[in-house]
Amino acid sequence: MSYTINELYVGQSSSFSKTITESDVYLFAGITGDFNPAHLNAEYAKNTAFQERIVHGMLSASMISTILGTGLPGEGTIYTGQEIKFLSPVYFGDTITVTAEVKEIISERNRVILHTYAVNQDGKTVLDGEATVMPPKTKQ
Repeated sequence: MSYTINELYVGQSSSFSKTITESDVYLFAGITGDFNPAHLNAEYAKNTAFQERIVHGMLSASMISTILGTGLPGEGTIYTGQEIKFLSPVYFGDTITVTAEVKEIISERNRVILHTYAVNQDGKTVLDGEATVMPPKTKQ
């Protein structure tokens, strides 16, 4: 499913939820090379401000790409920019719901600006930002 620029409207949104597992974190570390002990070493993490291992911020943020490429605008979307603020830690076992909501449509440039944010299972916002995309020119 995908939406062209003419099918999108301000306020339109799509969400994706996932529970982050220990395997997800270790696989992400292997893919990215980010072996920061705050993510992987429980003993080390006990002495941090969070007192336990935390999920890589970019692992949570990467779920925005899931929405943009499969939900809104969907297949064929080109991701051209992202601003993110990480507001709260994500812990192993947290269920994160990422949402993208159309904020602005720039038809003459085939660009869409979306408010992007994620909340945990308790409704606490863990990241907030804004994405810029080029939706597909034709239905995919």
